[in-house]
Amino acid sequence: MSTRITQMTKKEFTQLLSTVVEEKLIELFGDPDEGQVLKENLKKRLIRQKKSVAKGERGDEFSDMRKRFGL
Repeated sequence: MSTRITQMTKKEFTQLLSTVVEEKLIELFGDPDEGQVLKENLKKRLIRQKKSVAKGERGDEFSDMRKRFGL
């Protein structure tokens, strides 16, 4: 990568840092989900959620969920 940190936006730097930390944690501790089987119904749900987010749709507000579950 030829970009210097001083040339990055805060968002770009945050993403870079997040990626580096995640890679290092996986290197040190391994992937906790490795070898796990993803059930078909969960896989379908995750695909639906990914498509919704890609279209700009979002879920319920956190405050509404807290009220719904009495938290």
